[in-house]
Amino acid sequence: MAELIFVLLALALFFALAMNRVSFRTWAVGVAIYTLALQITFGFQLWSFAGWLLAGLLYAAGLPNVKRTYITKPVFGALKGAMPSISETEREALEAGTTGWDAELFSGRPDYSKLRRVAPITLSDEERAFLDGPTEELCQKLDDWRIRHDFHDIPGEIWQFVREKGFLGMLISKEHGGLGFSAQAQSLVLGKISTKSPDGCIIVMVPNSLGPGELIEKYGTDQQKAHYLPRLAKGAEIPCFALTGPFSGSDAVSMRDVGVVTKGVHAGVETLGIKLTWDKRYITLAPKASLLGLAFRLLDPDNYLGQGEEVGITLALIPTDHPGVETGRRHLPSGAAFPNGPTRGRDVFIPLDWVIGGPDRAGQGWRMLMNCLAAGRSISLPATSAAAAKAVARHSTAYARVRKQFGLPIGYMDGVEEPLARLIENAYGLEAARAVTASMVSAGEKPAVISALLKYLSTARMRESVNDALDIHGGRGICDGPSNYLQSAYQMVPVGITVEGANILTRSLITFAQGALRSHPYLLAEIEALSDEDRARGLDRFETLFDDHRAFLFSNATGALFHNATFGKFATAPVDVGEMTRWWKQLSRASRSFALVADMTVALLGGGLKTKQKITGRMADALAELYLLSSILKRYQDDGRHWADRKVVDFCAKNCLARFDAALRGVIDNFPVRRAAWIMGPLVLPFGVRRPASDKDAKTIVRQALQPGAFRDRLTRDIYTSDDADDAVGLLEVALVKTIANEEAEKKLERAIRKGEVQRFHDRDWIKQAEEKGVLTSEEARELADLHELVARVIAVDDFPPEDPGRNARSGQNDGPSNQHLAAE
Repeated sequence: MAELIFVLLALALFFALAMNRVSFRTWAVGVAIYTLALQITFGFQLWSFAGWLLAGLLYAAGLPNVKRTYITKPVFGALKGAMPSISETEREALEAGTTGWDAELFSGRPDYSKLRRVAPITLSDEERAFLDGPTEELCQKLDDWRIRHDFHDIPGEIWQFVREKGFLGMLISKEHGGLGFSAQAQSLVLGKISTKSPDGCIIVMVPNSLGPGELIEKYGTDQQKAHYLPRLAKGAEIPCFALTGPFSGSDAVSMRDVGVVTKGVHAGVETLGIKLTWDKRYITLAPKASLLGLAFRLLDPDNYLGQGEEVGITLALIPTDHPGVETGRRHLPSGAAFPNGPTRGRDVFIPLDWVIGGPDRAGQGWRMLMNCLAAGRSISLPATSAAAAKAVARHSTAYARVRKQFGLPIGYMDGVEEPLARLIENAYGLEAARAVTASMVSAGEKPAVISALLKYLSTARMRESVNDALDIHGGRGICDGPSNYLQSAYQMVPVGITVEGANILTRSLITFAQGALRSHPYLLAEIEALSDEDRARGLDRFETLFDDHRAFLFSNATGALFHNATFGKFATAPVDVGEMTRWWKQLSRASRSFALVADMTVALLGGGLKTKQKITGRMADALAELYLLSSILKRYQDDGRHWADRKVVDFCAKNCLARFDAALRGVIDNFPVRRAAWIMGPLVLPFGVRRPASDKDAKTIVRQALQPGAFRDRLTRDIYTSDDADDAVGLLEVALVKTIANEEAEKKLERAIRKGEVQRFHDRDWIKQAEEKGVLTSEEARELADLHELVARVIAVDDFPPEDPGRNARSGQNDGPSNQHLAAE
């Protein structure tokens, strides 16, 4: 019995010391005390020499000279050429933005108080009034079908409305004539507009994201701010920003657009300026823009600016009517109607004071862009992606409850239930992540890693949701026309996947490869110490960092083993989270595992990390699931812990953790250093991967969402909705409410049809027949007749005259089915 107690004490001592990142000396004291206790209990034994020897070695390892000679120097020498190098553009990207919750997840021991301090969705009275007033009014004005099909453009009256109401100046401060809205408000406004017309949303989105307005506000000269910001805020200037070229998409170093500092004539006067030549494409709003923001490489062969010949990437403001500027031609991305096109110029001369921030900001363009992108990428695409997921979830649950086949609402069928559950999960989870991230930006953070992660996560899940919605709608979803509320989202999905960094790049290179350097507590500082040209100084810096990193790695290894072996039972969780305590504990457990695998991945792959993009992509997936789960748990708390939401949180949590485990499994199974993989596997996945949510879990949340009510409204909050039966999505809502209200009468009618008492064919009025035979009361018959007319309209698809397909839709005509008693199936 005593032996068992001491074995358990040994394990407890080992895990306590290892998980708390103690020094070598503390380890030595712990081993010595344990050995002494053994001797007192069992007497002097020969094996006790091993305990004293181990204590002595650990104590010696803690002596500064011994540690430096036998540990730090050899490791420093081995790593000096092995760790990844950091280019100047990479360094500027790494130094841009801020770290926050992402760093906590990388730490393995997240401090939940930091996440809990992020504000819930908070809007000022002015912002809420704008969302409920002008934004709602804009949605009602937007005719998505005519924009996409008839005009292939945004109508002039829409441009005029967004100008007058200040939509183009949400980002610009009130001081300079804008609305000065928070990031949370901008996110919700953009999301709501996108659910009525993605094209209409983009003309509001671009002036309020990375572009001239934000760059001038943050970096412009006083003269540039005074001149441009009020004009941009009121829509007197329409901006675009040109970064991407045919040969320089994500690789800014390869940019071929060039400016040369030289003397030339501007406004009739010889002045020092820049002669520019550029070729850009995919530039949103370029065909309509009056003000072009341009990124280019600046050369100064005569050293006029005193920075040498290669000044670096620079940003300038150029009126599009300036001589030599070419705009107006259009691309048609996915057939969308928003203005997008190329811009070119050859030997265009501009004065130096057109550089954003003036000549002093020459060469700082990449840093400026990265700082703005860290915040901007957190808003626009997550907002529209979350809104799309919420909208198609709302529309699909209504359609699946109204549409019947085989005598059942299709939403009650297992095959349809499966994609409906994914729709609900994505709607809840993406809105949670959107809201948390927007609140971070509203508080002044610039979450560089989180913004990259959320961009690829949200757009990928949006694509999944739109595809699921189309599968559920079948032919109803693929036939375009005025009544199709899914086609515009489907057309726009590839745009979201591609812009602001294509998802393949963002997932495989940016999120983890840069995120590990940005968010890891020691790694970037260690690389800087290793690359220090003064070897002695670098060794001094490295010594302290490596000592802490060693304890960090060992702590996460033992912590991962302990928490995975005990199924997270002893992991940390906030004290006031009630029924969600187990999921917070599982988040802590998963964070330990992630921190260990992340550390091992960077340490062992080193400079080869950039080429192991399948590994880094899976690590990005794992980090994304941690962020998504933490956002979901926070949303549940912020929303007031509604009991009806508990099941959807459970469903999301199970799936997040299953996907997290699968991502780590993929890393370990394919890890190039196989010996390390053999170690990591038992530590982080001792019992294999966790199972996703069950079919029973899916059924529970789907049945909730098929009913009108508070749960469905919270799930799909802050999107465009309607109760007007003449509006395509309003028709769905009216039909859903009426379907629920007449459920019993429909059952009576169905029973009569199955018995042969009533025949349901197009050549007769079967509802009237049911009334005549006493199956239905007159009131029930009247209500069912109204319902069946609504259902016929819900399931109808648009068709057009052969001589002019689609054109009569301008007047809202629809040659589809009109029989008021057309059966739902």
